[in-house]
Amino acid sequence: MEVALFWLLATPALAGGALVFRVNSMARATFALLAALICVGGELVLLGLPYLGLVVVLMMVMEMLIMAVFMVAYMMNPGGLMPMSMVHNKRGALAISAGVFLALAAGILLAPWPAPAAAPPSDTTFQLGESLMGGKMLTMVTLGFVLLATMVGATVLATRRGRYDRFGDDLDQHPADDPARGGVGR
Repeated sequence: MEVALFWLLATPALAGGALVFRVNSMARATFALLAALICVGGELVLLGLPYLGLVVVLMMVMEMLIMAVFMVAYMMNPGGLMPMSMVHNKRGALAISAGVFLALAAGILLAPWPAPAAAPPSDTTFQLGESLMGGKMLTMVTLGFVLLATMVGATVLATRRGRYDRFGDDLDQHPADDPARGGVGR
């Protein structure tokens, strides 16, 4: 079952990666890359790393959607109506990529692989966090909340007006006195 799921995810991942270089549109290339990376996230889940797989999927979905929006907004040819190529110096790129592939394949086949552990860990997410952070896990979690509070505070301080500016001190002024005409209050 796992082998079938592996190939079910590996095939579209490779096809999506290849389509990135074949389509005539940056938007289509973005969505082909997104499909490939979603399949890679599924592969990570199959490897017993559900947290990393979910993070890859969530991160790539948001990143690629933002990238597609900016491409459509700012590129001269987002729909691919004019031919374009994602590959420059095709012969050199092909020679370099073939050499890198052969070197990596040789490394996989010739490297001495360690014997598998007796039993897999019960919680791979905890093991990953422990190996990345060590004893500093509580510090990093606290730092994450501090950074979030800093971003929210900076956004609030950067905004010139708030709900009290429009609705008054007791929030009972209707209709709202919106200092920026044409805004939410009218």
